[in-house]
Amino acid sequence: MSKYGSIKTVSADGITFDSKKEALRYGQLKLLQRAGQISGLELQKVYRLEVNDTLICRYIADFAYKEGGKEIVEDVKSAFTRKLPVYSIKRKLMAAIHGITIREA
Repeated sequence: MSKYGSIKTVSADGITFDSKKEALRYGQLKLLQRAGQISGLELQKVYRLEVNDTLICRYIADFAYKEGGKEIVEDVKSAFTRKLPVYSIKRKLMAAIHGITIREA
């Protein structure tokens, strides 16, 4: 069990996720990709968050994919972890630096 109470879960294709909710969302996204509604599904994509050529931190997205030609970054969060200050800062930096609004599932 993690420090936030989630239980690691292995998907049908052998990928370990930090929570059941994240594994379930992965299955949903795979179905959407097979149906052609999204493309280029990536797991744990890393984004550098730099200001004035200084690396502030990294953001690791649970999922990244294309939907209608637009890059979508998605994070599976509980109500508790959405309120954590570090996540809030990274979410704001993603919008300011990369122009990406994180979709929360």
